[in-house]
Amino acid sequence: MDFRLLRYFIAVAEELHLARAAERLGIEQSPVSRAMRDLESQLGVQLFDRSTRLTRLTWAGQVFLGECRRVQATVEQAVKSAKAAAQGYQSHLRIAICDGLAQPRIATLLARSREDEPEMEIRVFELPFAQQLKTLHDDLLDIGFALSNAVHDGLVAEPVWTDPLSVIVPARHPLLAHVQVPLAEALKFPLVLCHPESGSGCRHQIQALLQDAGTPLKLVDEVTSLGVMLTLVGAGYGIGFAIASQVQTLQRPDISIRPLAGSPPVLSTYMLRRRGEPSEPMKRFIERAKGGRDRACR
Repeated sequence: MDFRLLRYFIAVAEELHLARAAERLGIEQSPVSRAMRDLESQLGVQLFDRSTRLTRLTWAGQVFLGECRRVQATVEQAVKSAKAAAQGYQSHLRIAICDGLAQPRIATLLARSREDEPEMEIRVFELPFAQQLKTLHDDLLDIGFALSNAVHDGLVAEPVWTDPLSVIVPARHPLLAHVQVPLAEALKFPLVLCHPESGSGCRHQIQALLQDAGTPLKLVDEVTSLGVMLTLVGAGYGIGFAIASQVQTLQRPDISIRPLAGSPPVLSTYMLRRRGEPSEPMKRFIERAKGGRDRACR
């Protein structure tokens, strides 16, 4: 398998648009289109659903995207490890952030860690929740940040902060008549939610919160990432739910964000790690994270 095909596939799968993927890769569109046909031919499976005007991933494509991200992260980590070893680094942390979780709080935590310990190398990867669990288990990762605590044996999930849940709607939508949207009104519309085994892991929390409302959910699609969810919402397939700070930084003209009325439900962000005594660099990083949580609570 040519690693170039995997890079091309990730770009196309995340953009769901050949021209944008080609621009992101810095190449012409035709080689990208040809590469996707070659990849599907090599695998013997259909990765994209081209039966509609909107290009979408098949379920096989969604699964393959998760695995490709893991391969890409592993290769990038190997390159960084070699460079770090050549430069004499002896202590490092490998930290993963889920799709859409590049929050200011995480940036502040990373900046403080670099300031406190400039000699320690911190490598940051973007990995979906399911891949974080795999890489933590395989000792390819030290700490992960996700929106789920549904970890298996051998891992620990500690809450570090909470954020209110917001509703994401197309730029023109009846719910925009509300400054704050009642949850019962939102649940009258079709929903686009992240797949339980993909994305940031938020599905576990969001589904529990929505089911508490006592209204049957009108689920029209399950996606692998925040980006794909926003694309389908912007195209009018349905509405979605997310942390407002995740979406606001993207500045997309095809969607709008509304807070939920009343006391909005909140999503917890969790810090994931292997069970057992953490290394000294990990202990110090965990202390900083908990310190930031305590300051946020005050």
